[in-house]
Amino acid sequence: MKVGVIGAGAWGTALAITAARGGADVVLWSYDGIHKDFENVEMPENIHITSDMQEMHDMDTWLVVTPGEFFRETMRKARDTYNGQPVIICTKGAESATGQFMSEILNTEIPECVDFGFLSGPQFAAEVALGVPTGSTLAGTHNAIVAGQGALNKLYLEVSDDIVGTQVCGVGKNAVALICGYNSVKCAENERALIFTRAWNEVMAIGMAMGGQMRTFLGLCGIGDLFLSATSATSRNFAGGVAIANGTPPQGTVEGIYALGGLVSRAQDLGIDTPILIEMKKKLCK
Repeated sequence: MKVGVIGAGAWGTALAITAARGGADVVLWSYDGIHKDFENVEMPENIHITSDMQEMHDMDTWLVVTPGEFFRETMRKARDTYNGQPVIICTKGAESATGQFMSEILNTEIPECVDFGFLSGPQFAAEVALGVPTGSTLAGTHNAIVAGQGALNKLYLEVSDDIVGTQVCGVGKNAVALICGYNSVKCAENERALIFTRAWNEVMAIGMAMGGQMRTFLGLCGIGDLFLSATSATSRNFAGGVAIANGTPPQGTVEGIYALGGLVSRAQDLGIDTPILIEMKKKLCK
C-alpha cells in the first residue's frame, strides 16, 4: 500500500512512522521537506520525505495532517495533484476565520473527493511514534474506512459513520482542554469540575444539533480524547490555557483558541445557548 502523509509536524511524522511500521510505502510531504524528529525513534527506511506535492498523485490514500490554520491553503495546493484517493483528515479543529470544520474545507477545495474520513482520538504524537498502544475513532465513508484501516493497522481503530460528531468532538476537546488549563490556575477544584462539565455539555448540544450521534461523544474521539487532553500538562491546549492564565504567550499552535471561537460562532448560527463557552471565549480569545 502507498500512503501519502501531508504535513510533517509531530502528528504527521508519527502517523507516517506508524503507517511505515504497518508495511506501507510512505511519502511524507512538508512545505520545506523537513520532518519532526522524535527522541529514541528512527525513521523507517520505507518513508520518503518530499516538498513536491506532485509525489502525492499516485498514492493509494492520503492522510492530511496539516495544522487547521493552513488546512485550506494546503488543500488548495493539493487540488491539481488529487487523483481520486480516499482522504483521511487527521487535523482536529476549526478554521478561525470562518468557523468551518476540516471536512467542509475539503469539500470546498477538492469537491471531487467523495471518499473521505476523519481520524480523532486520545493520541499524543510522541507516544504513537514510540509504538505505545493507541486507539482512535475513524469515521467516514466505507472506502475511506477501508483505506484508513489499511494505512494505520498498527492503531486500534473504532470505526463509525458519524463524521460530523467525530469532528465536533475533535474541535470541542481542544476548546475544553484550553478552558481546563486556564481554570487549573484560576479556579478552585469544585468550580473547575462545574465549568468542565457544563462546557462539554454545550459542545455535545452543538454536535447533536448538527446531526452527530450521542454514542460518538462516549467513544475514543469523545470521552477518550477529552480525558487525555483536558487532564494532562502534555496537552498543548491545556498548557496553552495555563500560559494564558499566567499572562505568558502560549507555546506552539494552540488549536483550542480557534476551536473555542468556531464553536461559539457555530452555536449562534444554530440558535444554541452556550453561556460557558461564550464567557470563556472572552477570557481566552483576546
